[in-house]
Amino acid sequence: MERINQILKHPEFRRALEEIDRLEADRAFCRHGLDHLLSVARLTLIYAREEGVDLSRELIYAAALLHDIGRGAQYADGTPHEEAAVDLALPILADCGFMLWEAAEIVEAITAHRTGESASDLGRLLYRADKMSRPCFACSAVKECNWPEEQKNFSLEY
Repeated sequence: MERINQILKHPEFRRALEEIDRLEADRAFCRHGLDHLLSVARLTLIYAREEGVDLSRELIYAAALLHDIGRGAQYADGTPHEEAAVDLALPILADCGFMLWEAAEIVEAITAHRTGESASDLGRLLYRADKMSRPCFACSAVKECNWPEEQKNFSLEY
């Protein structure tokens, strides 16, 4: 997990995460900080193991850590956060030693994490984990949330 630790220490990752934390400080709904990113990583890993999908922990963690880092741009200028995340993720992945094929797989998963329209196992599992990471059952703002009722998580899966 050496490359994952490099992502966690990467100055651009740290900057993006701090910006998201600042912009979401007063947010009543789900936040997109490190807790969320790690929850998504761990759920993706569980799903992959349960389904017998052969994905490395580093690919899973890299995709999960980077999938929402474009939120700052979305708040600032309306750029879809998955597009902004790809722009931020590519140089981080290169700096942290990911090969081109690995970066391509991670970027595809990041791009598809909002829609679930992914041909890859990583993209499909990341989408599922991102949605299931939300603890709607414990949220004080659940009634004001714009998520459809059928997509809200009212029980704990893991």
